[in-house]
Amino acid sequence: MKKLFAMLLALAMILSLAACGGSTAPAATQAPAATEAPKAEAPAATEAPAAGGNLVGVAMPTKDLQRWNQDGENMKKQLEAAGYTVDLQYAANDIATQVSQVENMIANGCEVLVIASIDGEALGTVLDQAKAAGIPVIAYDRLIMNSDAVSYYATFDNWKVGVKQGEYIVEALDLANAGDKKFNIEYITGDPGDNNINFFFDGAISVLKPYIDAGTLVCPSGQTEKQAVATANWATDAAQARFETILGTYYADGTNLDVVLASNDSTALGVANALESSYTGTYPVLTGQDCDIASVKNMLADKQSMSVFKDTRTLAAKTVEMVDALMKGTEPPINDTKTYDNGTGIIPSYLCEPVVGTKDNVQELLIDSGYYTQDQLNG
Repeated sequence: MKKLFAMLLALAMILSLAACGGSTAPAATQAPAATEAPKAEAPAATEAPAAGGNLVGVAMPTKDLQRWNQDGENMKKQLEAAGYTVDLQYAANDIATQVSQVENMIANGCEVLVIASIDGEALGTVLDQAKAAGIPVIAYDRLIMNSDAVSYYATFDNWKVGVKQGEYIVEALDLANAGDKKFNIEYITGDPGDNNINFFFDGAISVLKPYIDAGTLVCPSGQTEKQAVATANWATDAAQARFETILGTYYADGTNLDVVLASNDSTALGVANALESSYTGTYPVLTGQDCDIASVKNMLADKQSMSVFKDTRTLAAKTVEMVDALMKGTEPPINDTKTYDNGTGIIPSYLCEPVVGTKDNVQELLIDSGYYTQDQLNG
């Protein structure tokens, strides 16, 4: 009987221990399971930076213009070579899309944002999120306006771009020695939401104004104000349509068009297309900017006079330096603390140097430097 009692007591103890083990073991695995789900969400969003704080968001406006494809790919290549993971997005010139893309970059844990905005006035709310998350923002090429979340600005000296276009016109027409001679000029610039048009256009006009005031440069269409000569999205077809109207209205009687101040190559291409279809006079001096392949071909064919070259490799390299400094907690390189006020104060900037390109220096400037291959310009 004692043996039976002892056996029953031992069995009871075993069952009791088993019951305790059954209730605590799942608790030990379930408690983490109950808290793992939220934890899994947070690391998923910040996984890349957690591995060294290396996720960089790069927001580009569109793939429709050659230069943005080059800017984005150059920057991605150089950032990756520096050891960073890159989230590169293009927004098809749609503001809502770009806002959504930047929101996703913030949610995914980007440590630095590099943004070439579609509309410099349209990102305030999403950049407030970046600021709240402590994410530095580098405005790329286009200054983002009225947001104190913008930390730095990387661009070319955009005022100098316009100055170089104006100086080229003065020299090409020999305006300093024009005497009583008059020259007909028309103007075209870019998207009114792009703050850069103020620098491009005003820089050029600062050089041309003495000749405008003296009556040496005359605009038959009377379209001289920035808003009147702006081109939505810098679109080639819009530029072409406007200039076909100008040519048909003011130059169809044989009046000669001597010069067109075009702020960039996509608008210059539209002007060149319009000239080919709607103009029979002496071909005008035609400016541009970016040295896009189509415009370089036009320069070689005497259908565009010049283009201000902005080597996107240089700008990308400088932007990578800025990102790298921010990631490491050091001061990014800047060389301008006076020029660019975005409405909340001066934005510390790095300005790269633009260079005039013509058919005479295409080989040295664009081919020998490796920016383009000969086949690209022959194709």
